[in-house]
Amino acid sequence: MGIRVLTPEKVSRLEKLLRNYLLSIGVNLALLIDEAGNILVSSGKNADVDVTSLAALAAANFGATNQIARILGEDDFSILYHKGKKDNIHLSKINDDIILVTVFTDEVPLGLVRLKANQLAKQIQEL
Repeated sequence: MGIRVLTPEKVSRLEKLLRNYLLSIGVNLALLIDEAGNILVSSGKNADVDVTSLAALAAANFGATNQIARILGEDDFSILYHKGKKDNIHLSKINDDIILVTVFTDEVPLGLVRLKANQLAKQIQEL
Protein backbone atom coordinates (compact mmCIF):
# COMPACT_ATOMS: atom_id res chain seq x y z
CA MET A 1 0.00 0.00 0.00
CA GLY A 2 2.85 2.36 0.82
CA ILE A 3 4.54 1.80 -2.54
CA ARG A 4 1.63 2.35 -4.90
CA VAL A 5 3.79 4.80 -6.84
CA LEU A 6 7.16 3.26 -7.56
CA THR A 7 9.63 6.07 -7.93
CA PRO A 8 13.20 5.26 -8.98
CA GLU A 9 14.24 6.00 -5.38
CA LYS A 10 11.74 3.46 -3.98
CA VAL A 11 12.81 0.83 -6.52
CA SER A 12 16.43 1.36 -5.52
CA ARG A 13 15.55 1.06 -1.82
CA LEU A 14 13.50 -2.10 -2.45
CA GLU A 15 16.34 -3.68 -4.45
CA LYS A 16 18.71 -2.91 -1.59
CA LEU A 17 16.30 -4.48 0.92
CA LEU A 18 16.04 -7.63 -1.21
CA ARG A 19 19.84 -7.86 -1.39
CA ASN A 20 20.34 -7.19 2.33
CA TYR A 21 17.64 -9.50 3.64
CA LEU A 22 17.52 -12.33 1.12
CA LEU A 23 20.40 -12.46 -1.34
CA SER A 24 22.86 -12.01 1.53
CA ILE A 25 21.70 -15.32 3.07
CA GLY A 26 22.01 -17.25 -0.19
CA VAL A 27 18.62 -16.80 -1.85
CA ASN A 28 19.18 -17.01 -5.62
CA LEU A 29 16.32 -14.85 -6.80
CA ALA A 30 13.88 -12.50 -5.08
CA LEU A 31 10.93 -10.79 -6.73
CA LEU A 32 8.32 -8.39 -5.50
CA ILE A 33 5.21 -8.80 -7.63
CA ASP A 34 1.69 -7.48 -7.54
CA GLU A 35 -1.33 -9.75 -7.32
CA ALA A 36 -1.72 -9.63 -11.12
CA GLY A 37 1.80 -11.06 -11.59
CA ASN A 38 3.55 -7.86 -12.65
CA ILE A 39 7.15 -7.60 -11.48
CA LEU A 40 7.71 -4.57 -9.29
CA VAL A 41 11.31 -5.32 -8.30
CA SER A 42 13.67 -8.17 -9.17
CA SER A 43 17.04 -8.99 -7.66
CA GLY A 44 19.41 -11.92 -7.92
CA LYS A 45 20.43 -14.55 -10.44
CA ASN A 46 17.82 -15.01 -13.12
CA ALA A 47 19.78 -15.93 -16.25
CA ASP A 48 18.05 -19.31 -16.60
CA VAL A 49 14.67 -18.22 -15.25
CA ASP A 50 11.85 -16.64 -17.23
CA VAL A 51 10.98 -14.20 -14.44
CA THR A 52 7.96 -12.82 -16.27
CA SER A 53 6.36 -16.27 -16.44
CA LEU A 54 7.48 -17.06 -12.89
CA ALA A 55 5.80 -13.89 -11.60
CA ALA A 56 2.56 -14.57 -13.49
CA LEU A 57 2.38 -18.18 -12.33
CA ALA A 58 3.29 -17.29 -8.74
CA ALA A 59 0.45 -14.76 -8.63
CA ALA A 60 -1.96 -17.30 -10.14
CA ASN A 61 -0.78 -19.90 -7.61
CA PHE A 62 -1.46 -17.45 -4.79
CA GLY A 63 -4.88 -16.63 -6.22
CA ALA A 64 -5.85 -20.30 -6.50
CA THR A 65 -4.62 -21.02 -3.00
CA ASN A 66 -6.63 -18.11 -1.63
CA GLN A 67 -9.75 -19.66 -3.13
CA ILE A 68 -8.88 -22.96 -1.40
CA ALA A 69 -8.50 -21.02 1.85
CA ARG A 70 -11.95 -19.52 1.46
CA ILE A 71 -13.46 -22.96 0.82
CA LEU A 72 -11.88 -24.06 4.10
CA GLY A 73 -13.20 -21.01 5.92
CA GLU A 74 -9.89 -19.12 6.08
CA ASP A 75 -9.43 -15.52 4.97
CA ASP A 76 -6.33 -16.53 3.05
CA PHE A 77 -3.06 -18.42 3.30
CA SER A 78 -0.30 -15.86 3.54
CA ILE A 79 2.64 -18.21 2.87
CA LEU A 80 3.20 -20.86 0.20
CA TYR A 81 6.21 -23.14 -0.09
CA HIS A 82 7.16 -25.60 -2.82
CA LYS A 83 10.15 -27.91 -2.55
CA GLY A 84 11.88 -29.22 -5.63
CA LYS A 85 14.85 -31.46 -6.29
CA LYS A 86 17.12 -28.53 -7.10
CA ASP A 87 15.25 -25.36 -6.17
CA ASN A 88 12.66 -24.32 -3.64
CA ILE A 89 10.21 -21.44 -3.85
CA HIS A 90 8.73 -19.49 -0.97
CA LEU A 91 5.86 -17.10 -1.61
CA SER A 92 4.65 -14.70 1.05
CA LYS A 93 2.07 -11.99 1.04
CA ILE A 94 3.56 -8.65 2.07
CA ASN A 95 0.22 -6.80 2.04
CA ASP A 96 -2.98 -6.85 0.00
CA ASP A 97 -1.12 -5.81 -3.14
CA ILE A 98 2.38 -7.29 -2.94
CA ILE A 99 3.74 -10.85 -2.98
CA LEU A 100 7.36 -11.75 -2.26
CA VAL A 101 8.75 -14.62 -4.36
CA THR A 102 12.03 -16.22 -3.27
CA VAL A 103 13.91 -19.00 -5.07
CA PHE A 104 16.61 -20.83 -3.14
CA THR A 105 18.37 -24.17 -2.80
CA ASP A 106 18.47 -26.60 0.14
CA GLU A 107 21.69 -24.93 1.25
CA VAL A 108 19.56 -22.11 2.66
CA PRO A 109 17.34 -23.23 5.56
CA LEU A 110 13.62 -22.62 5.07
CA GLY A 111 13.36 -21.20 8.59
CA LEU A 112 15.96 -18.56 7.78
CA VAL A 113 14.13 -17.62 4.56
CA ARG A 114 10.87 -17.27 6.50
CA LEU A 115 12.53 -15.17 9.21
CA LYS A 116 14.17 -12.84 6.69
CA ALA A 117 10.95 -12.62 4.63
CA ASN A 118 9.06 -11.52 7.74
CA GLN A 119 11.70 -8.93 8.59
CA LEU A 120 11.71 -7.71 5.00
CA ALA A 121 7.90 -7.44 4.98
CA LYS A 122 8.04 -5.10 7.97
CA GLN A 123 10.63 -2.92 6.24
CA ILE A 124 8.57 -2.78 3.03
CA GLN A 125 5.41 -1.87 4.92
CA GLU A 126 7.28 0.99 6.58
CA LEU A 127 8.54 2.17 3.19
